[in-house]
Amino acid sequence: REEAQKQQDYIFGNYIERLWAYLTIQQLLEKKVQAKGDERENITEQALQLSLKYHFVTPLTSMVVTKPEDDEKDEPLIVDKPKEDGSYSDTQHSNPQRIGYSDVQHSIPQFIDDSDLQQSIPRHIGYDDEGESTPTYSADYDPHFIIHVPEKNDSLCFNIDEEPGVVLNLVKDPLSGIAVNGQLIGDKKSSSGEKLSNSTYFGKIGISHKLMDLKIEVTPQKIIVRNGKRMTVFSWLETISMTQGSLTLMINKKKNMMLSTGDGAAFVIVLHQVWKKHPLHQDFLGFYTVDSHKFSEKSHGLLGQFFHGIDFEVSDIHPSSNPQKPDATMFVKNHKLTVTRGWQKDYQNDPKIGVIVPCWFVHFNGTGLIDGVHTDYIVPSLFSSV
Repeated sequence: REEAQKQQDYIFGNYIERLWAYLTIQQLLEKKVQAKGDERENITEQALQLSLKYHFVTPLTSMVVTKPEDDEKDEPLIVDKPKEDGSYSDTQHSNPQRIGYSDVQHSIPQFIDDSDLQQSIPRHIGYDDEGESTPTYSADYDPHFIIHVPEKNDSLCFNIDEEPGVVLNLVKDPLSGIAVNGQLIGDKKSSSGEKLSNSTYFGKIGISHKLMDLKIEVTPQKIIVRNGKRMTVFSWLETISMTQGSLTLMINKKKNMMLSTGDGAAFVIVLHQVWKKHPLHQDFLGFYTVDSHKFSEKSHGLLGQFFHGIDFEVSDIHPSSNPQKPDATMFVKNHKLTVTRGWQKDYQNDPKIGVIVPCWFVHFNGTGLIDGVHTDYIVPSLFSSV
């Protein structure tokens, strides 16, 4: 059992590293087509070694689907969700210990170098072919949207406040045929049906790839993959690595899943689990993009519109009513906005505790930062086109 556990940790311990390996293999296979002689043999050998090391299915190997025995002990769950200022809700229950978060209240510095936030990501990920850093984009928790801007060594963030059941378009690339939508859920209601909180979270993520005839529906309970008329259902209780054609799906038990379509599109979905008997909160999802610079210039959506950069200037930084969160003036997209220095958490590499991301918060559902207004991004259903 110990040996099997070591092997499982080796394979699934760092899904970002495996994603880099997969994308590198794809590039090597493309180069192999044009190469000749010794160069072709060297490229083939490199691709083969990576395929074997990371247990991928490629034209050089055979198909592998792994499902280890479910002999792991249940891991601790998130009990209370932090508020935007980093504090916790006042909800009490029989076990007041807040599992999954540090009880230390962080004092947020005004600026943090992005390099401090990316130490756990291998240098191959998040950089383009010229070695330039590429931004990441995410939508998590209430939902908080984070836009990393490496050119400014800074980040922008905004929230979207809508009702449970509303579906928001996150990414839409008409050239690749890829679209990602997220459906909101709310907190639990009282026994009398009274609404106890206005908070909303992503309860479903829908990823569609028109050219591959692919639809993937992710919920906190399961992952449904529809490829043409074929349907496969996976549970978050499984640890699975599956490659079929150019599609790679990796599920890291009770933590996250990674999807790569082989054409540069790669996403990470984080599972947030709460105490099952919590009187208010319920399980939800977070969504993250990887190497988003590979999407086309026509990409749009609440996240997709930022895939190819955004320019902004911040001036007149001055104190606000909260000494840890100064206000400032921001010029962006020909708009003059009042923004607030705050922070959000990025759970891509650490689904339990997350990494603090200082950012300039744009108020009123991102008005002035996003194109149009936030209601422009509401779509009828999980797999609707925009």
